[in-house]
Amino acid sequence: MYGLMTDHYELTMVRSALASGVANRQAVFEVFARRLPPGRRYGVVAGTGRLVPMLADFLFTPADIDWLMAQGVLDERTADWLAAYRFRGNVDGYREGEVYFPGSPLLTVSGTFAECVLLETLVLSVLNHDSAVAAAAARMVSAAGDRALVEMGSRRTHEYAALAAARAAYLAGFQATSNLAAGHAFEIPTNGTMAHAFVLLHDREVDAFGSQVAALGADTTLLVDTYDIATGIRAAVQAAGTTLAAIRIDSGDLAVHAHRARAQLDALGASDTKIVLSSDLDEHALAALAAAPVDAFGVGTSVVTGAGAPTAGLVYKLVEVDGRPVAKRSEGGKETRGGRKTALRRHRASGTATAEVVRAGSPPAAQPGDRILTIPYVRHGEPVADLPDLQAARAHHHSAMITLPWEGLKLSHGEPALPTITR
Repeated sequence: MYGLMTDHYELTMVRSALASGVANRQAVFEVFARRLPPGRRYGVVAGTGRLVPMLADFLFTPADIDWLMAQGVLDERTADWLAAYRFRGNVDGYREGEVYFPGSPLLTVSGTFAECVLLETLVLSVLNHDSAVAAAAARMVSAAGDRALVEMGSRRTHEYAALAAARAAYLAGFQATSNLAAGHAFEIPTNGTMAHAFVLLHDREVDAFGSQVAALGADTTLLVDTYDIATGIRAAVQAAGTTLAAIRIDSGDLAVHAHRARAQLDALGASDTKIVLSSDLDEHALAALAAAPVDAFGVGTSVVTGAGAPTAGLVYKLVEVDGRPVAKRSEGGKETRGGRKTALRRHRASGTATAEVVRAGSPPAAQPGDRILTIPYVRHGEPVADLPDLQAARAHHHSAMITLPWEGLKLSHGEPALPTITR
C-alpha cells in the first residue's frame, strides 16, 4: 500500500475540501519542468511504467487511518472518505523514453480534486528520480558512442532507489546492470566481474585469477589493477590464456592505462580480450576517453545520482477546474500556464526535430511531420490495455534521440535542444 507515501499537506487539503464541499470539483493537474537542470539540453521521461501499477495500490489501510486519526491528521469525515478511496480518474502522458523540454506536459492527471491532489508526492517522487537518472544515462550513452555501458551504482544509493536507477539507465541505453534484484524485477541483463577483495584473499594474484577461471571459464572479466596493471595483465593471460574475455581497470589514468593494456594484450596474443574501464566515470570522463581503445565502461555513482542533477525538477500543478483554466501568478519564475495542454513534436522532412509545440485548449494545427506526444495510461482508474513495456520504452528513447539536432546532444551548457512554442 502506497497511501502514506504522501505529504501531510495533501491530506490537509482533502480534509478542508471535503468540509467546504469543493472536493469533487473536476480538476486537471499537469507534471512539467519549468527549466532543465543546469547544463542539460533535454530531459528523458522515465518512471511512468513503475508509477502506473502503483496507482492501484495507492490505498489507505485501516491501520493507516487509525494512525492518521491518532496523529490528528484526519477527522471522521476524511477518515471515512479515505477508507473508500481509490483513484478513479484518468492519466495521460508522454511515452516513457521520450525526450522533453521546459513546459512539456509529461503527465496529465484528471479527476476530482481530492483524488488527484493526493497523488502529487508519489507521482513526483517516481518521475523526478527516474527521469533524472535517465537523462544522465542518456548523456553517458551519447558520450560512450558504440561502447557498452554497465550500471553498477547500487552501493551509492538507497537500496530501493538502486532498482529504479538500474531500470532508468537501461531504458536510456545502458546494456546491463550489476543489480540482481533489478535484473529479476525488470528483466534487465546483469553483469559482474570481481572485486579487489577476491585478489587480496589469495596469496598470489595469478592464483585469484586461476580460481575464477576454474569456476567460470575464460569467458570472464579479471580485475588487473590491485597491484601493478602490467603485472596483472600478464597474470590474467597466464591464468586464462589468450581467449580471456576481458580485463577491467578501476584506477589511475584510464586513458593511458587503456592504451598500454591494449598494446600489452596484443603482444601477448590476446588480441580479442576486451578492455573494461570503471572508476568514477561520468559523461565528461567518457567523452574524454573517446579515442582510447576501450570496449565497455562500468558507471556507478554518477548515473544513480543523476550526474550532478539528482532530481529532474518536475512540478505537479493544478491547471484546470471544472473546465476553466487556472494559473499561478507567483513571482520568481514560479508562475504557471492555465488550461490542459496538448503537445506535439515538429520535424523537418529529414526527420530532424525542430520544435516542441505546447498549446492549451484546442490542439495545435497539425503540419506534415508532426508527432503527437501523449498517450493514454489510465482510464477511470484502470490501466489501458497494451501499455508500452520497458523494451518498448528503450526502443522509443533511441528513436527519439536520433531526431534531435546534433547541437542538442552537446555536453556543454547551452539552450535546450528544441525550443518550446506555446503560442
